[in-house]
Amino acid sequence: MDVSGRRDIIIGDNWRRRARSVRACCGYHTGARTNEFSVLRCLSVGNTEEDHDMEGDTGLFKQDNLERRVMAPRYSLLREVGRGTYGVVYEAVARRSGAKVAVKKLRCDAPENVELALQEFWALASLEKRHQNVVTLEECVLQRNGMAQKMSHGNKRSKQYLRLVETSLKGERVLSPPDEPCYLWFVMEFCEGGDLNQFILSRQPDQRTNNSFMLQLTSAVAFLHKNNIVHRDLKPDNILISERSGAPVLKVADFGLSKVCAGLAIASDGKEGEDKNKNVNVNKYWLSSACGSDFYMAPEVWEGHYTAKADIFALGIIIWAMLERITFIDAESKRELLGSYVRQGADIVPVGEALLENPKMVLNIPQKHRSCMSDGVRKLLRDMLAVNPQDRPDAFELQARMDQVMCAA
Repeated sequence: MDVSGRRDIIIGDNWRRRARSVRACCGYHTGARTNEFSVLRCLSVGNTEEDHDMEGDTGLFKQDNLERRVMAPRYSLLREVGRGTYGVVYEAVARRSGAKVAVKKLRCDAPENVELALQEFWALASLEKRHQNVVTLEECVLQRNGMAQKMSHGNKRSKQYLRLVETSLKGERVLSPPDEPCYLWFVMEFCEGGDLNQFILSRQPDQRTNNSFMLQLTSAVAFLHKNNIVHRDLKPDNILISERSGAPVLKVADFGLSKVCAGLAIASDGKEGEDKNKNVNVNKYWLSSACGSDFYMAPEVWEGHYTAKADIFALGIIIWAMLERITFIDAESKRELLGSYVRQGADIVPVGEALLENPKMVLNIPQKHRSCMSDGVRKLLRDMLAVNPQDRPDAFELQARMDQVMCAA
């Protein structure tokens, strides 16, 4: 097996790529288009769950003549910083506090768009506590036909929210005709350091930073799994960097493909229903949607039968690529991205797919002869990338072992 480091490997049409990444929007990138914002645009959000008017795209808040005179827009959109298939991310500022925020705008017309938006909302809204390595959702707003409504999880009084859920479940449009677009606006903390690709590849290798990032990533995944959330699309694009505290802090983001593994509770009428507070073993909660991004997908994900252990595999690929700076050039975006792969002749193949085809394959970790990877990290990566998910540590075992390895370093 040959894993190449930092070569201009271009992923194009000649490679048998089966991309399953259908992210709502990729991590934000410096230098994105800004020509649309010569005039400051504003988004305003009400404090209640009642419907309010919003003036088109400018989002000027008004409820009645009196309300319009006394209320100002709460967020000013400054510039576009990221764009994906299903949405756009803006840098914005909260007018009252002056704090920077990121605002993601997702158009909820096609059922697949609605499903992605709702999955992200459900995952982030289900977190009762914050974690320093998981991006924080400040609020989510539903906008349709000039009306804006603050979203709350499970709001059965909101017809628009229920229609969104119905659209996602039925897989067909039950909302409005194309001339009445519906949007979800996610207001989140702003990460000025870009994504993990940008941060790592724009700096010289630094073992202290690598060690810190490994600890932060394992802590974030353990927190998500403890809260019954399987991310399903862990990759450097979806890991953002905040530098507000001086030291870089990682933030796991983009939960459009995530799954909240709710437990079952028996209601008083004898019927089963979801209970998000019920303790769930996410490592025994089976998932079947083969989703994610090729380079980070575990072997069992390619088969469509997997658990939260798939997140552990993806994290192993990320850490391996980060430590040894293994990269490729994405043909579509022309960006250099962190990611490990297996070379098979003229082709390069995702590690997970290669292991699926040849479960007895032995991965050469580390790949580079002069690698400073410790024996403890090498052993941990081998376990994280085990072809059999039962041989991988769960997120809690991984966090404990990573702490031990870093203490011994």
